[in-house]
Amino acid sequence: MKNVRELALFNLAIDSKLRGCDLLQIRVKDVLHGGLIVHRGTVMQRKTGHPVQFEITRKTRVAIYELISRNSLTNEDYLFQIRVGAFGHL
Repeated sequence: MKNVRELALFNLAIDSKLRGCDLLQIRVKDVLHGGLIVHRGTVMQRKTGHPVQFEITRKTRVAIYELISRNSLTNEDYLFQIRVGAFGHL
């Protein structure tokens, strides 16, 4: 899977129906617990300040796990890192 980052971002956007700014704030610890990707996530929306709960489908969980594994991300890392240059948040 060559574009695992894009696939994970696209799938999570579809599953969660979150705005882009909210997707980019997701950290690994928001979706990974005990070495497994959670079936249901919760994110605090920036615009409303309310928590939003969403289900993460199996295909999305697989893509997210692959993304975390390939990039050796830790719990405090942002899930979606910058693509070029040094690792960092978008």
